[in-house]
Amino acid sequence: MDEYLPEIANDRVCPEDAKEEILNECESIWKRIEELSLLMMRVKALTAEYNQWQKRSPEEVIFTNPDVLLTLGKEELQKVKNDLEMLLLTVQSKNKKLEEDLKREQQWHEEQEQILDALNGLEEETTTQVQQFPHNSLHTRAFQELQNKMLKLRMYKEELLNALGKFLEEHFPLPEKGRSAEKKNSSEEPAVELITLNEILEILINKLMSTPHEPYVTINDSFWPPYIELLLRYGIALRHPADPNRMRLEAFHM
Repeated sequence: MDEYLPEIANDRVCPEDAKEEILNECESIWKRIEELSLLMMRVKALTAEYNQWQKRSPEEVIFTNPDVLLTLGKEELQKVKNDLEMLLLTVQSKNKKLEEDLKREQQWHEEQEQILDALNGLEEETTTQVQQFPHNSLHTRAFQELQNKMLKLRMYKEELLNALGKFLEEHFPLPEKGRSAEKKNSSEEPAVELITLNEILEILINKLMSTPHEPYVTINDSFWPPYIELLLRYGIALRHPADPNRMRLEAFHM
């Protein structure tokens, strides 16, 4: 019996050790459960956040990113800068054209003022002459002189126009033969009747005298091209620097 007492005593100690070991294992398992519970909560939170991001549109995601906003802002500013530069070039070009038009108008205005000053001087001179002589005799004499001058000028003008017309008619006739041949070769009638060189010159002269600040005439189908080339080649007319379909008479009186 004594031999077995120690064994019995040892058997009584073993349950205490086993209990403590079981408690330790339970505590370890509980800690793992708590960690697992925390992980599950974290997973649920991440899942909920992921679902919220899935519901948001790409525009919201982009525009809440400061770097993306900064990049987009720079691109937009660059586009606005390019548009403003193009607008500036356009405005500068228009301003340059307006300055040229203004310069031409000012020149024409100065010419008109010079003519007006000359007429005013002539009027003053005439008034002075009127005051120096009796009114009736001076009026009659001045009127007669004026009539004689006007008559001489009209006669001289008619002579010049007749001589110019005969010269142009003789040396620069309309291409009647060529046009007749064209009519034979083609059944279509010409859309516009050609005008003579004399008529072209009259149009250019009238335009220059009526609007000297804008003397250009539009070239239409009634202007025979060889006549146009003739006037341009010998410096009688000048083509518009920006529009080849317009030309003007050279200002020989300037």
